[in-house]
Amino acid sequence: MLDIALLPGEYAVCRLAAGTPLPEAMSSGLGDTDVVTVSWTSDGISVICPTDRAPAQTVVETVWRCLRVTASAEPGGVGSLAALVDPLAEARVSVVTFSTFDTDYLLVPAVRLTEGTAALQRAGHRVTD
Repeated sequence: MLDIALLPGEYAVCRLAAGTPLPEAMSSGLGDTDVVTVSWTSDGISVICPTDRAPAQTVVETVWRCLRVTASAEPGGVGSLAALVDPLAEARVSVVTFSTFDTDYLLVPAVRLTEGTAALQRAGHRVTD
């Protein structure tokens, strides 16, 4: 079982053209619960951020809600991401994941948040606001 916190606000999964500089506002003034992650590849730049921080020139397809793993019942957390993604896949809820040094994050479409959190709870996880 995992403890999962629903972060406040809506999130965007954005795509920028390769070589595009990130706006300075992306990394300044983050709130305690804000999350921003950036991935660079030769094909482009992917940014996950609160919708109000999404760069103006990005392509954004849908609005997402962000879930953060806060605690694992198992030492080392081996398989924790699979334990979250599998129930969402069974419920046919799309998911975008990313990890930091400290924990894992999942994004589910805002319009499917109720179904997504219900699927996680049925799988034995605790989801809190």
